[in-house]
Amino acid sequence: MNRIRIVLAMVALLLGAGQAQAQGYVVVVSASNSVSALKKDRVNAIFLKRVTRWDDGTAVVPVNLQPSSPTRESFSRAVHGKSVSAIEANWQQQIFAGRDAPPTQRGSDAEVLAFIRANPGAIGYVSSGAALGDDVKAVAVN
Repeated sequence: MNRIRIVLAMVALLLGAGQAQAQGYVVVVSASNSVSALKKDRVNAIFLKRVTRWDDGTAVVPVNLQPSSPTRESFSRAVHGKSVSAIEANWQQQIFAGRDAPPTQRGSDAEVLAFIRANPGAIGYVSSGAALGDDVKAVAVN
Protein backbone atom coordinates (compact mmCIF):
# COMPACT_ATOMS: atom_id res chain seq x y z
CA MET A 1 0.00 0.00 0.00
CA ASN A 2 2.85 2.41 0.80
CA ARG A 3 4.44 1.74 -2.59
CA ILE A 4 1.20 2.66 -4.33
CA ARG A 5 1.03 5.94 -2.38
CA ILE A 6 4.63 6.72 -3.25
CA VAL A 7 4.04 6.01 -6.94
CA LEU A 8 0.88 8.14 -6.94
CA ALA A 9 2.72 10.99 -5.21
CA MET A 10 5.52 10.80 -7.78
CA VAL A 11 3.02 10.86 -10.65
CA ALA A 12 1.31 13.91 -9.11
CA LEU A 13 4.66 15.69 -8.81
CA LEU A 14 5.54 14.91 -12.40
CA LEU A 15 2.15 16.06 -13.65
CA GLY A 16 2.45 19.29 -11.67
CA ALA A 17 5.92 19.97 -13.04
CA GLY A 18 4.75 19.12 -16.55
CA GLN A 19 1.81 21.48 -16.25
CA ALA A 20 4.09 24.37 -15.24
CA GLN A 21 6.48 23.56 -18.09
CA ALA A 22 3.58 23.60 -20.55
CA GLN A 23 2.81 27.09 -19.29
CA GLY A 24 6.33 28.26 -20.09
CA TYR A 25 7.97 28.42 -16.67
CA VAL A 26 9.47 26.23 -13.96
CA VAL A 27 9.58 27.22 -10.28
CA VAL A 28 13.05 26.62 -8.86
CA VAL A 29 14.85 26.55 -5.51
CA SER A 30 18.32 25.64 -4.29
CA ALA A 31 19.07 21.92 -4.50
CA SER A 32 19.71 22.05 -0.73
CA ASN A 33 16.11 23.15 -0.08
CA SER A 34 13.98 20.25 1.16
CA VAL A 35 10.90 21.49 -0.74
CA SER A 36 9.94 19.42 -3.79
CA ALA A 37 6.33 20.53 -4.30
CA LEU A 38 4.21 23.54 -3.38
CA LYS A 39 0.56 24.41 -3.73
CA LYS A 40 -0.13 27.25 -6.15
CA ASP A 41 -1.65 29.39 -3.40
CA ARG A 42 1.53 29.05 -1.33
CA VAL A 43 3.68 30.13 -4.29
CA ASN A 44 1.32 33.08 -4.75
CA ALA A 45 1.69 34.02 -1.07
CA ILE A 46 5.49 33.68 -1.23
CA PHE A 47 5.79 36.01 -4.22
CA LEU A 48 3.39 38.50 -2.61
CA LYS A 49 5.57 38.26 0.53
CA ARG A 50 2.73 37.00 2.70
CA VAL A 51 4.80 33.89 3.49
CA THR A 52 8.28 34.87 4.67
CA ARG A 53 9.73 31.62 6.04
CA TRP A 54 10.16 28.06 4.85
CA ASP A 55 8.88 25.32 7.15
CA ASP A 56 12.40 24.91 8.60
CA GLY A 57 12.51 28.60 9.60
CA THR A 58 14.81 29.77 6.80
CA ALA A 59 13.85 33.12 5.30
CA VAL A 60 12.10 32.85 1.92
CA VAL A 61 13.68 35.12 -0.69
CA PRO A 62 11.53 35.34 -3.84
CA VAL A 63 13.10 36.57 -7.07
CA ASN A 64 11.18 37.69 -10.15
CA LEU A 65 12.20 38.09 -13.74
CA GLN A 66 11.88 41.62 -15.12
CA PRO A 67 8.33 42.81 -15.92
CA SER A 68 8.83 42.64 -19.70
CA SER A 69 9.69 38.93 -19.60
CA PRO A 70 7.16 36.62 -21.31
CA THR A 71 8.08 33.99 -18.69
CA ARG A 72 7.09 36.39 -15.93
CA GLU A 73 3.78 37.11 -17.63
CA SER A 74 3.09 33.39 -17.90
CA PHE A 75 4.03 32.85 -14.24
CA SER A 76 1.99 35.83 -13.07
CA ARG A 77 -1.17 34.76 -14.88
CA ALA A 78 -0.85 31.13 -13.74
CA VAL A 79 0.14 31.74 -10.10
CA HIS A 80 -1.39 35.12 -9.24
CA GLY A 81 -4.28 34.97 -11.69
CA LYS A 82 -3.35 38.51 -12.78
CA SER A 83 -1.17 40.25 -15.34
CA VAL A 84 2.29 41.51 -14.47
CA SER A 85 1.01 45.09 -14.68
CA ALA A 86 -1.72 44.34 -12.11
CA ILE A 87 0.84 42.83 -9.74
CA GLU A 88 3.18 45.79 -10.29
CA ALA A 89 0.32 48.19 -9.48
CA ASN A 90 -0.29 46.27 -6.24
CA TRP A 91 3.37 46.65 -5.31
CA GLN A 92 3.28 50.38 -6.06
CA GLN A 93 0.43 50.70 -3.55
CA GLN A 94 2.41 48.69 -0.99
CA ILE A 95 5.48 50.90 -1.48
CA PHE A 96 3.44 54.12 -1.30
CA ALA A 97 1.78 52.96 1.93
CA GLY A 98 5.20 52.11 3.39
CA ARG A 99 4.28 48.46 3.88
CA ASP A 100 6.74 46.46 1.80
CA ALA A 101 8.86 46.34 -1.32
CA PRO A 102 8.44 43.82 -4.14
CA PRO A 103 10.74 40.83 -4.58
CA THR A 104 14.06 41.52 -6.23
CA GLN A 105 14.16 41.24 -10.02
CA ARG A 106 16.71 39.76 -12.38
CA GLY A 107 16.99 40.24 -16.12
CA SER A 108 17.45 36.67 -17.33
CA ASP A 109 17.05 33.00 -16.45
CA ALA A 110 20.81 32.79 -15.84
CA GLU A 111 20.66 35.70 -13.38
CA VAL A 112 17.71 34.14 -11.50
CA LEU A 113 19.59 30.84 -11.25
CA ALA A 114 22.76 32.61 -10.03
CA PHE A 115 20.68 34.45 -7.39
CA ILE A 116 19.19 31.16 -6.18
CA ARG A 117 22.62 29.52 -6.02
CA ALA A 118 23.87 32.44 -3.88
CA ASN A 119 20.80 32.50 -1.58
CA PRO A 120 19.81 29.11 -0.10
CA GLY A 121 16.31 30.35 0.87
CA ALA A 122 15.58 31.80 -2.55
CA ILE A 123 12.75 30.77 -4.85
CA GLY A 124 12.27 31.90 -8.41
CA TYR A 125 11.11 30.77 -11.80
CA VAL A 126 12.76 30.43 -15.18
CA SER A 127 11.63 29.53 -18.65
CA SER A 128 10.82 25.86 -19.05
CA GLY A 129 13.79 25.34 -21.38
CA ALA A 130 16.41 26.74 -18.98
CA ALA A 131 19.29 24.46 -17.97
CA LEU A 132 19.12 24.30 -14.18
CA GLY A 133 22.42 22.63 -13.33
CA ASP A 134 23.16 20.59 -10.23
CA ASP A 135 22.71 23.27 -7.55
CA VAL A 136 19.13 24.22 -8.49
CA LYS A 137 16.03 22.04 -8.71
CA ALA A 138 12.55 22.35 -10.10
CA VAL A 139 9.60 22.42 -7.71
CA ALA A 140 6.26 20.94 -8.72
CA VAL A 141 3.40 23.44 -8.35
CA ASN A 142 -0.08 21.98 -7.98
